[in-house]
Amino acid sequence: MAPEAVARHFELQQLYTDYALCIDADELERWPDFFAEDCAYRVTSAENYEAGLPLALIYATSKGMLRDRVAALREANIYEPQRYRHFISCLKVAEQPDGAVAAVAHVMVVRIMQDGAMSLFAVGRYIDRVERRGSDWKFTAKTVVLDSRTIDTLLAIPL
Repeated sequence: MAPEAVARHFELQQLYTDYALCIDADELERWPDFFAEDCAYRVTSAENYEAGLPLALIYATSKGMLRDRVAALREANIYEPQRYRHFISCLKVAEQPDGAVAAVAHVMVVRIMQDGAMSLFAVGRYIDRVERRGSDWKFTAKTVVLDSRTIDTLLAIPL
């Protein structure tokens, strides 16, 4: 791999690491900062994704919508306190002709309840488009494709 490709891969790995740490630390107000203003964020099932269906459990078409989602989580939603741990692996990147990067990574999220009970919350993959905006990499499209047909009703936090 060329030195610039190694550097890019390291930078993108750091982006994914920082993304997971932000959510897991409950710093959700910073979560939209990982996205470009003109972004798309979607959580869908593997069946819908593979069938090319636009149906989504969560769908946002701008950074403003992501901010609104965080505000709703903080002000309107009521749920038992819980923690999450994201495990992101197998990052594969491919440079696009326009300089953007197509990225795919596996994701697993564990939920830890207040009483200490742990459960596998979500498993799937990220299918992303990432672009350099200034000196930073930003997600311009993030599709979370969940492998399970059963989706927890508490899907409120970002994946």
